[in-house]
Amino acid sequence: MDPELEAFVPLLPREDLSDPATSRRNFAERAASIPAPDTSGMEVEDLTVPADPDVPVRMYRPGGARGAIVWLRGGGWVMGDLDTERHWSARLAAVSRATVISVDYRRSPEHRFPAALDDVCAVLAWTAEHADELGVDRERIAVGGHSAGAGLAAAVALRTRDQQGPTIRFQLLNQPALDDRQETWSQRNFTDTPLHDRETITAVWRHYLGSRPPTPYAAPARAADLAGLPPAYISTAEFDPLRDEGITYALRLLQARVPVELHQWPGTFHGSQAILSADVSQRQLAELGAVLRRALDG
Repeated sequence: MDPELEAFVPLLPREDLSDPATSRRNFAERAASIPAPDTSGMEVEDLTVPADPDVPVRMYRPGGARGAIVWLRGGGWVMGDLDTERHWSARLAAVSRATVISVDYRRSPEHRFPAALDDVCAVLAWTAEHADELGVDRERIAVGGHSAGAGLAAAVALRTRDQQGPTIRFQLLNQPALDDRQETWSQRNFTDTPLHDRETITAVWRHYLGSRPPTPYAAPARAADLAGLPPAYISTAEFDPLRDEGITYALRLLQARVPVELHQWPGTFHGSQAILSADVSQRQLAELGAVLRRALDG
């Protein structure tokens, strides 16, 4: 493991997702303890997207932004909100110079699949429909996220392709959760990794799906055909149970003739980029922004 990251491992919490309310409270308290992000040079605005039910979003609009990304938080579909995601969103907007639309999609287990997917698809459609008034080029709209949010972004791309929805320029998938079956080597062997292990992932899938049978729109790794999806950037962490499903999805996209950039970060674990003092974390975050800027400006 990267020595800068390893020093923090004994200090990292492990959530007991059997109690979602407590997990959310702990997650929010940790996020609130981090200094507020620098949002100078950008407009930050809370809006409500009309849907059933309405969906809250927070827009981070840097000066001169043309493209936009519909950005989806991590947290296992269980934890997180617009406030806990402000650090990711502001940093991504600052580096990419794109408008970041952070989506407060509904959380499980109170709202199981497909509630979150419906929310995000509504925001994507709204963004495309109102692109002119939002100052966005409707041909430069991406989807992306971290962890569960990255898996949700991949699902949005699949549903949008199948239902001829708005054009998606790019997928930015950071450590995506894609496969409920948990059969890969990394899923079977990483049973005690920092922040995220096999048991945690089992719990989040149980909360997300309930008794509903999984479909490709819930678990994109189950999709039989990946042709025609938007170009993608996929990043994976070495000591992450999700590692191999991300790598496999990237290979399958390539085999379906979808352009893909895959970056496997050695010495890292799931969510370790939150340890901002580590050089590898700074490089990961800088790359996400640079990749998005190149995809939307190209």
